[in-house]
Amino acid sequence: MSEIILEVDNLTKHFFVEGGLFRRGIPLKAVDHVSFKVQKGETLGLVGESGCGKSTLAYTILRLEAPTSGQVFFEGQEVTAQAIKTLRQKMQIIFQDPTSSLDPRIPVGESVAEGLEIHNLYDEKERFKRVCETLSKVGIDEGLLRRYPHELSGGQRQRIGIARALVLNPSLIICDEPVSALDVSIQSQVLNLLRALQKEFGLTYLFVAHNLSVVQHISNRIAVMYLGKIVELAERKALFSHPFHPYTKALKSAIPIPDPTIKPNRILLQGDVPKPTAPPTGCHFHPRCWLRRERAICAQEEPPFEEKAPGHWAACHFATEVAAEA
Repeated sequence: MSEIILEVDNLTKHFFVEGGLFRRGIPLKAVDHVSFKVQKGETLGLVGESGCGKSTLAYTILRLEAPTSGQVFFEGQEVTAQAIKTLRQKMQIIFQDPTSSLDPRIPVGESVAEGLEIHNLYDEKERFKRVCETLSKVGIDEGLLRRYPHELSGGQRQRIGIARALVLNPSLIICDEPVSALDVSIQSQVLNLLRALQKEFGLTYLFVAHNLSVVQHISNRIAVMYLGKIVELAERKALFSHPFHPYTKALKSAIPIPDPTIKPNRILLQGDVPKPTAPPTGCHFHPRCWLRRERAICAQEEPPFEEKAPGHWAACHFATEVAAEA
């Protein structure tokens, strides 16, 4: 059995929106009782529409945001406010926007070395050597060490962001939409780089994205998130061949088909994503679901997140009907 490196147990993160004069703040349920496990050496993709809570979940796992409730365990140790500094070296993140995540006032070489200084690793000479080696691994020439972020291209800046995470020799890297701000041609280069680094260093990834085709390219398993909850979790092939949740099926239908002779069977969801401050009763997805019809159960009872097939979990009252349609 594979070793579990990350375990998220009933994790919840609420923000409070001002409710007006003489009213208490309204809770915004960004992450709502999320649980999953990540095996050592795998890539777990986390996908969903913008605003579903993916990035908040990533930040809460790393305690960049304090959780409202729930627990996170890394290599068997609970990630708490007291333990996070010692664990931070082994748990790193690649941010979505390489421009805003790099300090514009310091050269990129110093940005990469910053983590080594904070954790007091190596002397100055060894730090320089480690930075140069890491930059070489991500395809950045040593001659760019003294350049500032604005002097580099978007692809180069994102490679610097990868180097900042990699330089500390972590076990787990959370990739928060690392290619969404890049051109399509550069996206494939960065994805291939991440896969090569994973193979070379035995890394584990939690890969966050809103594009299901990108997640399909890099992930071993995929978790689908909607309105703060994980609604489906399965191996990549199983999820694409027989999705059990209608939301997953709708996302799958949106993937572009490169053959112009094939007419896509696109599923257009009705309405907008509900407000996280006032989620629907029962199944959160039911106002947009074509299967709900007049079935009262969808609006009244929240479907349990349960195993519908070996290793394939979903939260839908009519999961077998969805799979039959796939």
